[in-house]
Amino acid sequence: MADDDRIVGYAESYMTPRSYTKRARVERTACDVQVPPAADSIIGRCEYYYRPLHCEYLDTVTKVTAGSAWATVKAFATSWDPWTDKEVTARLLHERQTLIQPECTASDWSRHSNFMMRHIGCGHKPPSYYLSYGYFYCSNYGAKLYPTLSPAGQAWLRSAKWYLQKNMEDGLNQNMQGKVIKISSAKPGNGSFSMVVTRYQLELDSETFKTFAFETHPLAYLDGGLSDLQIGDMLKIMGGPALEEWADPRTYQQVWDSGKVVASKTLGDAWDSTKIDVDDPVSKILGRLMDAK
Repeated sequence: MADDDRIVGYAESYMTPRSYTKRARVERTACDVQVPPAADSIIGRCEYYYRPLHCEYLDTVTKVTAGSAWATVKAFATSWDPWTDKEVTARLLHERQTLIQPECTASDWSRHSNFMMRHIGCGHKPPSYYLSYGYFYCSNYGAKLYPTLSPAGQAWLRSAKWYLQKNMEDGLNQNMQGKVIKISSAKPGNGSFSMVVTRYQLELDSETFKTFAFETHPLAYLDGGLSDLQIGDMLKIMGGPALEEWADPRTYQQVWDSGKVVASKTLGDAWDSTKIDVDDPVSKILGRLMDAK
């Protein structure tokens, strides 16, 4: 990180009459595209993405009905300007030098707050993914799903969450080194993906970042052990994506990619014959996975 990136404002001082009481204005600006690595201790926690410090976010989530929550939060994450909360802004700015450090363990650190403190007054907004698909999905869908799963299913959820964020860290780090991002599964046979993003730009375009994140989802689900789960857990897990989320073709793609591996490991060569057995619960869940596309 260059020394200039630590400076958020400039001012000039000069002699004035004692009666002149107007204070000099200092413009705070920063645009640091270097994404520092997260601390290992935060990987696998919902707060990795965002910490619910802002009243506007809390008001939005608590006032919506269950049926409209996802659509509302998704729209909010896209349009919201986090700088409008002056109290939280002052709090984060007070901690700025800490929050922009590599492997920061401060209680207010998140990918969202780290982005804010690196981009002050330059027009860049944190990727909406951090708030919606990241924190909201993790803290709502994940929290509600967890107690309904078997011990093996709960272990999968913890592991998948860790892999999701580890893959995100790997992608961000690779984009600091060059324009090619390539991530392979941690376990043999679970696939890989690559994409080209201009160096330092991954975090600056919300849609590009969302596409990247969605590409990492199947790897995380499978490396977490999705294909080893019993059908009861798998049915509950597949009930996860909100209805509105299926309007995004990237949702179908991640389900399709995960389903191909699950089907091959669970059914092998018997897939075609099992698929037509509509009374078989395994067929139903894998049919949803495979036919979603």
